[in-house]
Amino acid sequence: MMHDGTKLQVSRNGPNSIAEPERPLLRLTGLSKTYGTITAVAPLNLDIYPGDFVAMLGPSGCGKTTLLRMIGGFIQPTSGTIEIEGTNVTALGPEKRPTNMVFQGYGLFPHMNVAQNIGYGLWLQKRPAAEVSDRVNDVLKLVQLTDLADRTTEQLSGGQQQRVALARALVMRPKVLLLDEPLAALDLKLRHAMQDELRRIHHEIGGTFVFVTHDQGEALALANRIAVMREGQLEQVGTAEEVYAFPSSRFVSKFIGEANLFEGKRQAGRVLLDAGLSFADRGEDAAVSVMVRPEDVRILRDGQIAEHQLSATVVDTIYLGSHVRCRLAVSGAGEIIVHAGRNENNLVQIGAAVDVGWSRRDHRIVSA
Repeated sequence: MMHDGTKLQVSRNGPNSIAEPERPLLRLTGLSKTYGTITAVAPLNLDIYPGDFVAMLGPSGCGKTTLLRMIGGFIQPTSGTIEIEGTNVTALGPEKRPTNMVFQGYGLFPHMNVAQNIGYGLWLQKRPAAEVSDRVNDVLKLVQLTDLADRTTEQLSGGQQQRVALARALVMRPKVLLLDEPLAALDLKLRHAMQDELRRIHHEIGGTFVFVTHDQGEALALANRIAVMREGQLEQVGTAEEVYAFPSSRFVSKFIGEANLFEGKRQAGRVLLDAGLSFADRGEDAAVSVMVRPEDVRILRDGQIAEHQLSATVVDTIYLGSHVRCRLAVSGAGEIIVHAGRNENNLVQIGAAVDVGWSRRDHRIVSA
């Protein structure tokens, strides 16, 4: 499903749309890229607004990096236009666009110290020495590297190198900062720490960030809007809550977090699931999928009832500290995942027969 260019794409079961700024900072119209018979990015429309922190999220090969590089001017599109603040920049090279990119490999100069790396772009622009010094010092404070200004990049940790690469881009004061999986090379603990740093920096400068990631957790942690891509197309665009709670398709529901999908059909105003459940639902007669998140499915104790409930058998359990991840077998639905509370271990012994249930408000009907 391609995005129509509005700020929010609302799924059929989603919330109402919200008021939008009148003018986007970055507008992509009919933008595409093909290589011979291969379509890397299908024609798409997308508006990005001042102050947005947008994640381009999708599996490897979905076109997200190609899209980011077209925005930055490193790849020329096959069709469509790129506008920044109302100016068509489609034909301009990266050095002539008000954008800057932080690459996954950082690309720092080993023969320069931290301050020299950061100020390199300003020297290329032949800025006055005093201006270069002031801007470099300002951005060193922003990324909290002032004490390391004289160190070579080889003397820095991975997280510090990432901050230098970020500072080198920010010192150029781009209208749009582009980040190509900037945290991919970091270990888990450092990646989480750098997510906090990126959030802080974005909040402090009020800039517009667009970043590429295949990590759904990273997208949810950083972005105020997420653009989910699949096979070169925008599958859904919305806030983190919208794409998680109101996915527009099976793909989005499975790619963003875990999801239980129950297959069935809608007929004469009712949905009939293969697992044996049925409920009223308006719409065209067709095959449907009902999605329920694992945290919204409850294991029912004796005497408890739910709006929708099924009988299941516990296949496996994993204790994860905050919850117990349970894999259950359900007749007509295969296996489903339930997140049980830590105090429910006695209910989820392997081989036990249990009843599970959820509320109507917690499931979503999604397209194929």
